[in-house]
Amino acid sequence: MRAAQVTGHGEPPRLTEAAPPPRSAGHALIATSAVPITPLDILCATGRSYFGAPALPYVPGVQGVGTVLESDTVPAGTRVWFPTSAGMAPGDGSLAERAVAPEADLVPLPEGVDDELVAALGLSGVAAWMAVTWRGALRPGETVLVLGAGGVVGQVAVQVALLRGAGRVVAAARAQDSRDLALSYGAHAAVALTADDDVPGLAARLEQACEGQIDLVIDPLCGVPATAAGRVLAGRGRLVNLGSSAGPTAEFDSASLRSRTASVLGYTNNALTTEQRREALSALLALAADEGLTVGHEVVDWADAADGWSRQATGRARRRVVVRVG
Repeated sequence: MRAAQVTGHGEPPRLTEAAPPPRSAGHALIATSAVPITPLDILCATGRSYFGAPALPYVPGVQGVGTVLESDTVPAGTRVWFPTSAGMAPGDGSLAERAVAPEADLVPLPEGVDDELVAALGLSGVAAWMAVTWRGALRPGETVLVLGAGGVVGQVAVQVALLRGAGRVVAAARAQDSRDLALSYGAHAAVALTADDDVPGLAARLEQACEGQIDLVIDPLCGVPATAAGRVLAGRGRLVNLGSSAGPTAEFDSASLRSRTASVLGYTNNALTTEQRREALSALLALAADEGLTVGHEVVDWADAADGWSRQATGRARRRVVVRVG
């Protein structure tokens, strides 16, 4: 079979021929059709993640979409999304024509959502769904601020908040095209983020765009944006942090948090049970099939996988890169 292998830490994977992975009891053999290149894939391949440097060579890909070929419990021909532990534990991942995954982790896919969109949504979509609905406990009519609205998490969070009844949704992002995309999804306003933002000035702009205080902040950024958003939290407001791309720390003063009974909450997909993850992805894909929820993504052919990896790793890809396998 064709596979992409990481042969040097920090290097793009190389296309090669490899033996199909063996299937053991409790696992399914899957014909892969679409694989996203995610920040976690790239981080693990550098050898600098907290999981440690993966043994080389290995096939990357922490998630994928495909069709079951062999399984003890799942009918052959079933379209599924599946996760792997590639780069985090010994073993190969999804960026190959065949992959194996635990049967308990498979999520059957609905009709009406193509494989590439499922791949683009994947675990980032799960994070957005859970941050809005579970950790953030969005209530109808509330005002929601989505920081980092240009990323997959941010794009999905904007749409989920609207579809779940938010009264006002404001998107904040650096790039103009990211803000335009959020507005096209239905955001009521968009705020520009810059490297020179100061906390008081940004807080004032966020408050103006939100037309007052904010009930729920979805924060993949931390740093100055989270600090500014924290100053505009309403009574019983919640800030859900799930990343630190703008900086490792944010500041929240005790008096503001206590006087408003506000909450700063952490979120990670790693804390989810298999059932929570399955339910979240299934709910998200139902919205994609029935309500048109989507996310910006770029599909590349198998031969361009290494180039897509490099562009995703260096930030030259403006949207999530998905490799069409086959």
